[in-house]
Amino acid sequence: MLNNASERAYKNGLKNQPYDAVIIPGFPYNGDKWDMILQMRIHWAHYLYTKGYTKNIIFSGAAVATPYIESKVMAEYAHALGVPRERIFTEEKAQHSTENVYYSYRMAKGLGFSKIALATDPVQTTYMQRFIKRYELPVGLLPVIVDTLSVLNLYEPKTNTENCKQENFVKLSDKENFFKRFRGTMGKNIVWYEEDLKQSKFRRKYKDRMIPSGAAGH
Repeated sequence: MLNNASERAYKNGLKNQPYDAVIIPGFPYNGDKWDMILQMRIHWAHYLYTKGYTKNIIFSGAAVATPYIESKVMAEYAHALGVPRERIFTEEKAQHSTENVYYSYRMAKGLGFSKIALATDPVQTTYMQRFIKRYELPVGLLPVIVDTLSVLNLYEPKTNTENCKQENFVKLSDKENFFKRFRGTMGKNIVWYEEDLKQSKFRRKYKDRMIPSGAAGH
């Protein structure tokens, strides 16, 4: 069912390609070799770029579970696969999936990109699609198609990730309890821009963590 839903979303997403940028959410890196999820997301980003479906890639993710800044690790791997550095951007603040989407969306806008899509695995796509729809964010979907990925050479390129470490790192789970982390996963820590909250109920709800339109530096 997930694969069928992803294929439908992917076909719809392709109607609007090429995108100015795709957002690729981060995943923890252990400093030894990449995880299957990292392999999937990075190779999919490379595939979308080589097919011309996106002009740029935004990798998103801070150092959350390990000392490695997730977005920077992914950027190094993508470059090792052949994506030019000038086409790779890193959003290094997000600690949760909802933040991956929103903060990368804001980065894309700041870079002058207007056509933006989220490109990740089918499971993450399912619940991020709800988040995107709820807040009416203009972000398309180009989810991983497992059958397409299965015929690609999913090798792990050699790269140096030592420059991707965060100094004085403390795991998020050591700083926040489960309930606080869950709130973050649900987007409860996001600092919104007023212009992105289309519905007045959200502007009222998040008024204490919302940057008003016209604010200095907005």
